[in-house]
Amino acid sequence: MNVSLQQLKVFVAVARERSFTRAAREFDLTQSAVSRCVRELEDAVELKLFDRTTRQVELTNAGASLERRIGRLLDEIELTLVEERAAYDGHTGVVVFASSPVLSSSWVPRALAQCASIFPELIVSVRDQPQSSVLASVEQGEVDFGAVCVTESMDSPLLHAQVLFTTPLHAVLPATHPLARHDSIGWRGLRECPLITLNADTGVRAALGPVLAANELTRRPLQELGHVAAVARMVELGLGVGVLPVDPHWPSPGASLVSRPLVPETTLTTVLVHRRNRSLRPNAAAAWAQFVASTTDLRAARPVAGSVDGAPAETLA
Repeated sequence: MNVSLQQLKVFVAVARERSFTRAAREFDLTQSAVSRCVRELEDAVELKLFDRTTRQVELTNAGASLERRIGRLLDEIELTLVEERAAYDGHTGVVVFASSPVLSSSWVPRALAQCASIFPELIVSVRDQPQSSVLASVEQGEVDFGAVCVTESMDSPLLHAQVLFTTPLHAVLPATHPLARHDSIGWRGLRECPLITLNADTGVRAALGPVLAANELTRRPLQELGHVAAVARMVELGLGVGVLPVDPHWPSPGASLVSRPLVPETTLTTVLVHRRNRSLRPNAAAAWAQFVASTTDLRAARPVAGSVDGAPAETLA
């Protein structure tokens, strides 16, 4: 059976209007074209659908039954197509985004707020996941795109990455700590301190590992936690020196603590990732653009506390 969608639409129009002429106007067709379309449908389904006279067009019993069922199906098809168009519209639908909890608690809410302000009908659903799970979710198409932290440029055959911002690692400590009098601290200056940092799920551990080894710090006690607030609380209680990414894009360690750049500088780069060679849906592309834009007004780094008590600039090696 070879039946076209156009034939069904014309049939339903004729049944509704009880007129080939009025149905022809609806589709901008000639009356003969509409008659031919209906005749071809009748031939395909092997049913007489209309009783035709010179004055009127009436549905047969078979035609009336078919019209009820086909009419509902055409309405459902139309609704489905409208919903699908909306899903791919850059201003509506649902976009699924994945990131680690530490990123979700920092610049991501600002990006979400910017999306909501510009595209109020666009919903961005956030999935908090360990960094390795974020990458897997993007690769497998479970989410539209994600954000991860890396220490070097990504070279993946499966993923395309766009850099958002790069953040230096700082020592985080109470203002009364002896190291706080220096404007910057060399990594080897931490050799006598228990260290507290973020774990592998945040990407920080990958940046920290090589520099700890290079500066003979691998034997120092090292606490690894999942949230900046947890690291900051331990530092406040005197359990060690925090090593954290510090800039306006990351959660602040808190007003009770100061931070000092660690030298030589070690950085962590936050990137957006999506599947390589797969175009983002228009609504996901719109969200991606707003996530990128949300970082541009924070390029100026948060002022870092300088030396205390008016001491001159000094680096502790």
